[in-house]
Amino acid sequence: MMPTNVAVWFEIPVSDLARAVSFYETVFAVTLDQSGCPSGMTIRLALFPADKGAVTGCLIEHEGHTPGDSGSIVYLNGGVDLSEPLARAEAAGARIVVPKTPITPELGYFAQFIDSEGNRIGLHSMG
Repeated sequence: MMPTNVAVWFEIPVSDLARAVSFYETVFAVTLDQSGCPSGMTIRLALFPADKGAVTGCLIEHEGHTPGDSGSIVYLNGGVDLSEPLARAEAAGARIVVPKTPITPELGYFAQFIDSEGNRIGLHSMG
């Protein structure tokens, strides 16, 4: 049986894919997949790594996809303790807009920052 998730995919708009890839690879200590798009498409993507069947997404550079700090907020996995990727984000030039904040013991912690492209991004972790 497939897991039932309301969210299945996300796209984070960027204006400079190379800069954004460098930022997110630094923050999350991962390698994004830039293998390309189907031929004939003008969209440039960099895919976040994910386990098979897990919710994932990409950075997207394309006309009509404009970075911004208002509207929906994508929350990314902050690992065991979101303090670590949050510190890497700040060191990489992010502006912290909500520091690590407890939700409840059962729900963990969250934080928010403005990324290299001007997007408001959230982090979540249990620690």
